[in-house]
Amino acid sequence: MTEPSPVRLVLASASPARLATLRAAGLHPEVVVSGVDESGVEAGTVSALTGRLAALKAEAVAAALPERAGTTVVLGCDSLLELDGAPLGKPGTPERAVERWRAMRGRSGTLHTGHHVLLRSGGATRTAAAVAATTVHFAELDDAEIEAYVATGEPLQVAGAFTVDGLGGAFVRRIEGDHHNVVGVSLPLLRELLAGLGVSWPTLWRPPTGDPAPR
Repeated sequence: MTEPSPVRLVLASASPARLATLRAAGLHPEVVVSGVDESGVEAGTVSALTGRLAALKAEAVAAALPERAGTTVVLGCDSLLELDGAPLGKPGTPERAVERWRAMRGRSGTLHTGHHVLLRSGGATRTAAAVAATTVHFAELDDAEIEAYVATGEPLQVAGAFTVDGLGGAFVRRIEGDHHNVVGVSLPLLRELLAGLGVSWPTLWRPPTGDPAPR
């Protein structure tokens, strides 16, 4: 493992799955929740919407961070499942989650994750952004399975009402694309975005320093 990185990495997301994915890859960012109101944000496509939301989150957090010496990288992400051309975020209620799964079962959807990287160094700011898309093929669940899954509470607060790294993994037959993207952050895409800003991925590897509490 390399020496601790001089780059300050900040994750502008409250998602435990995103944080766990980054940690497993050797990155241990600070977590600062943006507080962005997503309800009024619009875009022409689901892909563009995730990109716009990711940018808003990164920009809001970067604006709130005090200036400091060195390099700061802020990562904003947002995920939505596209089904029949409509964006599906977190269902929020059991009723919506059940309705979603009845529409999704036996079908395929596209999980879009917007990535917005903002680098601040020496008084200058540069950005890089892209959206990753992964096709998700869902199993043909019966009503009892849907109700049991929703009763666990897991699908209520995740985009598309499912996970691939939790209880919902058994209900995903296969995916086409980056597995990490479905969890919430595409590691290969993030590496490319950082490289474009002059940040080498291995320089971000660092030993864990405890759990950074969201603020």
